[in-house]
Amino acid sequence: MAEHADITLSRLATELGQALKKRHWSLALAESCTGGLAAQTVTSIAGSSAWFDRAFITYSNAAKTEMLGVSDTCLQSYGAVSEQTAAAMALGALNNSHAQIAGSITGIAGPDGGSPEKPVGTVCFSWTSKGKSVVTSTQHFDGNREKIRQQAAIFLMTKLIEDIS
Repeated sequence: MAEHADITLSRLATELGQALKKRHWSLALAESCTGGLAAQTVTSIAGSSAWFDRAFITYSNAAKTEMLGVSDTCLQSYGAVSEQTAAAMALGALNNSHAQIAGSITGIAGPDGGSPEKPVGTVCFSWTSKGKSVVTSTQHFDGNREKIRQQAAIFLMTKLIEDIS
């Protein structure tokens, strides 16, 4: 599975880059539970500097607040793993970059940290571009920590490609 996921991630990153280049756009990412996996995959593509602006790895709540402007109220009211926080992360990435589109990932990759309301594998996403509404989604992935993180990166890249195309 890991090798298949790597091939899928690489293919999606290549496709994402092509879609961004076609529009003359650049991308910013804000990642929590994936710890930069999406950004690592994107930057593994030769020439990605033409369409990738920056990434924010905001694992802690303090980082989400300091780097992306996610409010303490949002984090206290909804939690770090919520569509509201994902939306604030995506907007923060867009507003603190030169990108025209941004995406975010925040979730529980496990093996610990889950609850009955938000079990391990719960991941919240958001993406937005200049002049468009913020889109959010919550997904529930199965598998170990690595598989959950890979599925999360795959999901976000797929949604970004759909949004751009």
